[in-house]
Parts: sequence; structure tokens; C-alpha cells
Amino acid sequence: MAVHSTVVKFTYDDYLLFPDDGRRHELIDGDHYMTPSPSERHQRVAMNLSGALWRYLVTRSIGRVYAAPFDVVLSTIDVVQPDLFFVSSAKASIVTNRNIRGAPDLVVEILSEVTRKTDEIVKRKLYERFDVPEYWIIDPEIETIKIYRMTAQGYHRIAELNCEADDALSTPILPDLTIQLKDIFA
Repeated sequence: MAVHSTVVKFTYDDYLLFPDDGRRHELIDGDHYMTPSPSERHQRVAMNLSGALWRYLVTRSIGRVYAAPFDVVLSTIDVVQPDLFFVSSAKASIVTNRNIRGAPDLVVEILSEVTRKTDEIVKRKLYERFDVPEYWIIDPEIETIKIYRMTAQGYHRIAELNCEADDALSTPILPDLTIQLKDIFA
């Protein structure tokens, strides 16, 4: 006799019914992930990077940067709210008033003790599966940024930048952009 286990998989329709309780709710492969609001340090790093990206983009019409909370709907069972993400003008059709419907060009997640494993493993695999061209993982505690770029074989970590080494952040997705890590972690 076969025994079948029933596993509940949430969909975007279920997600829309989750409470507005100050926590970040996300779906990854139909599983519900919930995290508390970020720390002050996390917010400061997010705002520093967001400000630098916004200043860069205000003089170029190559796309827009967005910050959480804003839904990125990758599928009916994969809905995330990255800390920051960039959608190029070439992909502007995925932007709606309520959410993003598809893979952004660049996703940035800022680690916390609660999200470390999810951001470094689960979300990295999710973004790789949906062909997000570039993924940055920022660690505010040790002031580093890991950069993953999509290749034919999947994600390849192309750099691990360090504030102590006086490294600067750049990417071909945002031509001529250079941001000193010390400015991000200030």
C-alpha cells in the first residue's frame, strides 16, 4: 500500500491573502518564508546603495532601481521581495503597478542573521533557476559583497569584494558605475 504525503504549496493568490504585519512574506517553490523587518544597519546599507544607484540612473535612461517591499513574481509559486533590484529599460514590460512579472536584471540581498541561509542558498538557487543575470549578496557584518553572474553553466561567483581592501563595486549591467564599498557600508 502506497502512502502519499500531502504537502501544501502556496500560490500567488494565497500570498495576496497574507497579513500586512510588518514582516516580509515570500514564496519560494510554494513554501512560505517570513522574516522580521530589517535592522538599522541593514537599512543604512540598503539606503546607501539605493541612493548611489538612483544617482547613477537619474542621468541615464537605462532602467530603474526598486526596493523592498515590492513583489517580484517569478512564477505562481515563487514570489520574493529582494532588498534592491534593477530592471533595465529593455525589460520594462515586466514592470506593472502592483509588481514585477519576471526576472530583474540584477538582484541585491542584504544578509541578516535570520536571512543568511535563505539568501545565500535558497534564493541564490531560485534566482539562478529564473536566469537573473546578476546577483549580489551583501554582508553588512563583515562588509563584503559576493557577486554572482549567470553563465551557460549557471551562476559563477566572479568576485568577493571587501571594504577593508578598499574595493569598488562595478558591473557591465550598469556601464561606468563605480561605487566604493566604504560608501555603501558608511
